[in-house]
Amino acid sequence: MRYAVLVTGPAGAGKSTFCSSLMTHLHTAKRSAHLVNLDPAAESGEYEPAIDIRDLISLPDVMEELGYGPNGGLVYCFEYLLQNMDWLDEELGGYEDDYLIFDCPGQIELYTHHPFLPTLARHLIRLGMRVSATYLIESQFMEDKYKFFSGVLSAMSAMVNLEVPWINIMSKMDLVTTSSEDAASGRNGVRTKKDISRFLDPDPLLLVSAPGSREERTERNSKFHALNRAIVQLIEDHPLVSFLPLDLTNPDSIETVLSHIDYTMQYGEDEEPREPADMDDGDFADME
Repeated sequence: MRYAVLVTGPAGAGKSTFCSSLMTHLHTAKRSAHLVNLDPAAESGEYEPAIDIRDLISLPDVMEELGYGPNGGLVYCFEYLLQNMDWLDEELGGYEDDYLIFDCPGQIELYTHHPFLPTLARHLIRLGMRVSATYLIESQFMEDKYKFFSGVLSAMSAMVNLEVPWINIMSKMDLVTTSSEDAASGRNGVRTKKDISRFLDPDPLLLVSAPGSREERTERNSKFHALNRAIVQLIEDHPLVSFLPLDLTNPDSIETVLSHIDYTMQYGEDEEPREPADMDDGDFADME
């Protein structure tokens, strides 16, 4: 059985770094894992991809030959891949009983409404793979509640669009600090673990200011007040989003995220028990 993990999320969320850390963690645990690069504009990283879309098409070539901009060129690259899925099938053909980690690009519309990733996910499932996806949002989104809930809504949109088992991850938790002198502290104050815990399982009422407060009186007269209320109602009616904290400096944090990914794909459920390499027929002669 092959397993495919689509690592998605907006630009700057730490997807490539997470892929590298996950690869290291899997190799340390003696598990077979391979990196698949789906970003035609990617730069070289810690691990050489086993499968690389740049071997088929690259963004610089598209921009130079067709005169497209970065966003249009990226969409063209994926449409080209969709027309040449036999290339991907051939590349995937040599892997069995492996963990394939797909490092996806950071163009948000590819997850929210473009058909590429849903088509890819369905194709991988038809090939007999178990597929799941992770969606990364960086911890800095917690500095502003409106920016945070825009991330929640984008995650919800991507979940509905892809229709595969899903894990939302709050990345860069190592930047959360308890020191006001730390340069990483947010513009709205120090981000402590206690303060941010409420954002891991979003309460839509965080978007609404406390009744009677000056903020609430200001928002009531704001043209966005009705919109905020509508967003709160949407998230309350469809409580799909919660986040796992990810601190790449902590192996236990990586293991927790990996265990959730394994659970969503039922990793190892169909594997046959393996006998020790040194076991032979004479080992149990005394028991006969």
